[in-house]
Amino acid sequence: MAERDFSSIAVAKLDAQQAEAELARLAALLDRANRAYHTEDAPEISDAEYDAAKQRNAEIEARFPDLKRPDSPTDVVGAQIAPGFAKVRHAQRMLSLANAFDAEDLADFDEGVRSFLGLAPDAPLAYTAEPKIDGLSLSLRYEGGRLVQAATRGDGTEGENVTANARTIAEIPQVLTDAPDVLEVRGEVYMSHADFAALNERQEARGQKTFANPRNAAAGSLRQLDPAITAARPLRFFAYAWGEVSAPLAETQWNAIARLAALGFATNPLTKRCESRDEMLAHYADIEAQRATLPYDIDGVVYKVDDLGLQARLGYRSTTPRWAIAFKFPAEKAWTWLEGIDIQVGRTGALSPVARLHPVTVGGVVVSNATLHNEDYIAGRDSKGNEIRGGKDIRVGDWVEVYRAGDVIPKISDVDLGKRPAGTEPFAFPTTCPECGSEAVREEGDAVRRCTGGMICPAQAVEKLKHFVSRGAFDIEGLGAKQVEMFYHDEVLPIREPADIFTLEARDAANLAKLKNREGWGEKSAANLFAAIEARRRIPFKRVIFALGIRHVGESAAGLLARHYGTWEAFEAAMTGAEPGTGAAWDELMSIDGVGATMARALVTTFHQDAERASIDRLVAELEIEPEARPDSTGSPVAGKTLVFTGTLEKMTRAEAKARAEALGAKVAGSVSAKTDLLIAGPGAGSKAKKAAELGVETIDEDGWLALIGAA
Repeated sequence: MAERDFSSIAVAKLDAQQAEAELARLAALLDRANRAYHTEDAPEISDAEYDAAKQRNAEIEARFPDLKRPDSPTDVVGAQIAPGFAKVRHAQRMLSLANAFDAEDLADFDEGVRSFLGLAPDAPLAYTAEPKIDGLSLSLRYEGGRLVQAATRGDGTEGENVTANARTIAEIPQVLTDAPDVLEVRGEVYMSHADFAALNERQEARGQKTFANPRNAAAGSLRQLDPAITAARPLRFFAYAWGEVSAPLAETQWNAIARLAALGFATNPLTKRCESRDEMLAHYADIEAQRATLPYDIDGVVYKVDDLGLQARLGYRSTTPRWAIAFKFPAEKAWTWLEGIDIQVGRTGALSPVARLHPVTVGGVVVSNATLHNEDYIAGRDSKGNEIRGGKDIRVGDWVEVYRAGDVIPKISDVDLGKRPAGTEPFAFPTTCPECGSEAVREEGDAVRRCTGGMICPAQAVEKLKHFVSRGAFDIEGLGAKQVEMFYHDEVLPIREPADIFTLEARDAANLAKLKNREGWGEKSAANLFAAIEARRRIPFKRVIFALGIRHVGESAAGLLARHYGTWEAFEAAMTGAEPGTGAAWDELMSIDGVGATMARALVTTFHQDAERASIDRLVAELEIEPEARPDSTGSPVAGKTLVFTGTLEKMTRAEAKARAEALGAKVAGSVSAKTDLLIAGPGAGSKAKKAAELGVETIDEDGWLALIGAA
């Protein structure tokens, strides 16, 4: 659940401690949102709330770059794929897009592109502009002109193999004429408004579940295990991009889209080539004006640098291309009243308030709850009585404005005090845990109140177990949230800690009250669960780290740690030998690019707590933990090496040089250390060059760098 919450404080007023806590909260919030949206097709927060959270995260990282987390949402694409489909590894990653929310953001994007490329403000630079379809991303691979594979985006690296289902979509060609030998066509699967309405009518007539919106209907239809069901659903496809290709489609985005259309793909007729910022904004306004009359859902306009050569130079950030941006439409809003406020307890003990709303339709979807962040947000003032940004003095019975931009659980954006019922009282935030009765305390400087019960608090214990079996962690099929709660409270076959999961079958065999004989279970379902658990005894190293649920350690951070230490044994020894603030093991941990003091302290503290360590040891004894695969360093002269750039680069911008190095498999650090492999020093190099000389680090100039990577 929520981490320390300073959401009510403007980014400009955050201190470093608050910023670090806020980045942790946002990472957890956006990770949950990604899973719900991309993996489960059951969004938990609105597009507007998601976008606002991601934008706030980016603003904090820009102000405090040293606090950027290894599991930063800016480095995450999509979510882990769902069970039931074979995995497909994308030949080229399927990335998401950065967002713009107003004309100023779009201007910043254009200026950033020009700065990266070293172009003057008035230099000619064209963009394509196309509607952003609200559907499900799909990659189609053609070899020799024939469709051989279709895959969802998944986490950007691996997706789901939905080839049989994609073949049933009429707008996806099975055979291409005059196409490159290898061609990955990427686009969006969607459902038109008319087809969506007709589908829901059929579903209702059959007594079956109806869909909340066309996006959910399209995603659910494409991801059916039975292709016959997909074939019966009216899915459509717009092509707008490509992945791996054996021969270039064209020299510009505009002409490449025309080539896709000539090959037989449906492309969006509202796509336009724009040669100025004013033209870009005018086309946005034109598309927004048509939005209500379009036969499909869109949620913005996507701009891409037209020149593909410039796209190649601009390259990519960790999860988004530098040459494209999505200009999102504003959120839709509606008014309703607040019926109650519930308190949920998360795995870190955080008490999180949730608004229970009288159901209201917003943008075609019925919503009935919303996040309320923390007690200061509800009160409208902080603990010292100061008014806070976004705080609303929210009371049960209030008439509130809520918004969404495509999905559920919106945010409260306003309160109509003129309609406040007489006799309402300010909400009294609990000072004891509603689950275990332990004291709930709020530390100095923390916006979140936390239960002090620890593992005696059933809510915390259950949430930790739910996290352990989640898709990014052990992903045990058949052991979801409902089953975790059942087993936790079971007196005969209890699961109170992760190791208990792997002793379940043995305990069942020794017990007369067999799981297969229980209500809701059977011989087959029990056997399937035991098999799924057994299959997870062998598990990748990074999944184990993430599954432990250590505060401040998300999926990206777990991967970073796994890549650095390589094996569980090395990691465990390092954490055991480290002492906060001192010693070689601590220094090594802190030297990892992306690991800060807060995360390092949380890791070391976990391994030094007797009860926690004993639980980890019992778990590890049941597992076979796979070492992390080392990066292949054969394809690049700098792959796997740590590089530092210093001084002035004259033949490419610093940003372009860093992007080039990372694309070649190198890690770019900001400071020189004994672990630095190579320093690239331009004119004006100072202390970094001196330190490199002291440490014996190889140093080359910009010409040497360009020659090394074959760009001279």
